[in-house]
Amino acid sequence: MPVSIGCSGWSYADPVEKGGWVKVFYPNAQIKKLQYYSQFFSTAEMDATFYEKFYKYMTKETFVNMTKATPDNFQFSVKVPEIVTHNKRLDIDREAITYLEEFLDKISPLKISNKLGAVLIQLPPSFTVKEFKNTEEFLDRLPGGYDYAVEFRNHSWNTEGPWEMLKHYNIAAVMTDSPEQDKLKFLSDTIVTANHSFIRWHGRQVKPRYNYLYSKEELKPWAEKVKQISRETAVVRGYFNNHYGARAVVNALEFKQMLGTVLSEEERAALQHARNYFSETSSQLKLDRSFRQ
Repeated sequence: MPVSIGCSGWSYADPVEKGGWVKVFYPNAQIKKLQYYSQFFSTAEMDATFYEKFYKYMTKETFVNMTKATPDNFQFSVKVPEIVTHNKRLDIDREAITYLEEFLDKISPLKISNKLGAVLIQLPPSFTVKEFKNTEEFLDRLPGGYDYAVEFRNHSWNTEGPWEMLKHYNIAAVMTDSPEQDKLKFLSDTIVTANHSFIRWHGRQVKPRYNYLYSKEELKPWAEKVKQISRETAVVRGYFNNHYGARAVVNALEFKQMLGTVLSEEERAALQHARNYFSETSSQLKLDRSFRQ
């Protein structure tokens, strides 16, 4: 498929009142979440690999089990560990490449089974264009055979040089929809730097972050961009990261519809169930406010 739409993560076991997906998407906390999720989406972004507190417990068997739990056409885009991007800051003199190679070896069951999507290199907000040289040296040493994507999170990268660098290495510049306060509006432009593309929708709210439900009107311009990008690249991977309370699920399913996908009966039912939940919750909040006034 030239366009794959999914969510950033799937293992949100808490009830919706605490930001989880139970009640809104998952029928209960005991359900096998990845198996259930993969009935509705053909891709997911795995963010847990970024965090050392989770990543240190992962083994190759972790990823073997992920391949077994999903259909043949399912793919995972996986975020590079924080030790590479945030601790070592892509510095090859501090063994950033060594840690990356260890990561690629650990997730190799995904690649072997053709279930590896993109490898996401998300840079910290403090990582500025002043570190261009480190970045270029790091990208020059990347092992071949992967779809890499780089997410800049500092506005200093809004210049021509970074895009030319990524084009040289066939690495996707991650396009994002982010809160205005992040000053990353330039990343919502159409940016094609490789034969594949990567988009992340973070929501437009700073506090609490990721607790944001996009309206269809807000997503329409993105649907047009994705249609255009899909004509220029072999694959477009897009992930909704507004995960709080399963808002990502709602927007991802809606976005698939906006791109022309005919949802299955199960997908339509899941979307309607979630919409009903948010509608009822919104009505209750308005009622509560009226009583307090």
